[in-house]
Amino acid sequence: MLTIRTIDKAHEADLQLKNEPFPLFGLLLPAYQNGTWTYQVKRFPKENCTEMCFPDEAYHYDKLCKNSILLGAYDGETCVGLAILRHSQSHFLYLYDLKVNAAYRRKRIGMALLDRAKALAQELGYRGLYTQGQDNNLGACLFYLKNGFVIGGLDTYTYKGTSQENKPDVLFYYDAKEPRPGML
Repeated sequence: MLTIRTIDKAHEADLQLKNEPFPLFGLLLPAYQNGTWTYQVKRFPKENCTEMCFPDEAYHYDKLCKNSILLGAYDGETCVGLAILRHSQSHFLYLYDLKVNAAYRRKRIGMALLDRAKALAQELGYRGLYTQGQDNNLGACLFYLKNGFVIGGLDTYTYKGTSQENKPDVLFYYDAKEPRPGML
């Protein structure tokens, strides 16, 4: 049975959940016009689809728990998903990391972690959540949009001078005071 729970010191090793490849099958193309964000989806031809895998993080429980909420998705005692939420001075709790073991994807685990994060944000007095996704991680971008997030900005500078240069981050916001049904 799947459970979502806070990761405590006794389970700190669960923070080392490995990143696994995800498909790159298109781009989310946001546009800002007349005070409104819209987007288009550009899907790649099958022969141009690839995969990407983020480098594994070396999360340290004692450092993270000072300013973060650590959530794990568990199948029995096995951690199969992770959400790291960072406190912020804005009105939105920052979803810093969200990942699900590849064998457990498409089983609503990411959605369960996101639902718990939304509830925690409200319990803690935040207006909602915010996060980001690279425009070429179309699966993640569409996931956030499907789960009530809206586009709130585009960061074209964050990866300057890195191996990810020229990949903009799309900023996504979930506003509990203005809930929106999934857009897909």
